[in-house]
Amino acid sequence: MKRRKSTIVAAGIVAAALALTACGGGSDDKSSDKDKIAGAGDSGGKKSASPTASSSDAIKRPEMRLPKDVKETFASWKTGDATKDAVLADAGHAQTAVTYAITKGNADEPALGFYQDGDALVGSAQWVKSIIDSGATYSGTVRYYAPKVSMLGKEAASVVYCSDESKAFNKNRKTNKVTKTPVTKNSYVTYSTRLDKNAKGVWQTTKLASKRGDKTCTP
Repeated sequence: MKRRKSTIVAAGIVAAALALTACGGGSDDKSSDKDKIAGAGDSGGKKSASPTASSSDAIKRPEMRLPKDVKETFASWKTGDATKDAVLADAGHAQTAVTYAITKGNADEPALGFYQDGDALVGSAQWVKSIIDSGATYSGTVRYYAPKVSMLGKEAASVVYCSDESKAFNKNRKTNKVTKTPVTKNSYVTYSTRLDKNAKGVWQTTKLASKRGDKTCTP
């Protein structure tokens, strides 16, 4: 699968992550507390399998249908707390939006801007374009697990979680040839994100950082 240099950063311009890749970014020592991602480094053809929003959610959301050979699973993606579960649901949708944009071959996919904003959106759009320009997409399953949610107030939160990419691989967009790679510690990624609730009630991912091969998520 396509891989990027991975770092954990708490602030500054952060490139968003493709479901199969870790993101990179820079840091800014002068960032405010609002810019920091709490919990960074902590342990801890069918419709997308991304977690669904609450049934009481009246928000009109974009439909995202992934190809039959692309699947995402979200393990233990519920806490029982309505607010935290809404945060987790939209954190999952933000990942799926990037996956969907890659498979559609569209760096301007509206779902990206629906579930992401700020530095995360800028980084996601750039990364999606780079994958498309390389002639690649992907195939397989990514499992997201071990989420930890921290509320940063009524309209801000952080989510730290893991991904298992050991069953996901690069696929040539033209030939559909899948390139399988061996499973290593770099098949596992720790994600640290910040989400802010917008006027529509969507918890948008505004900052995102990751670390590939981090002990937090490696088996």
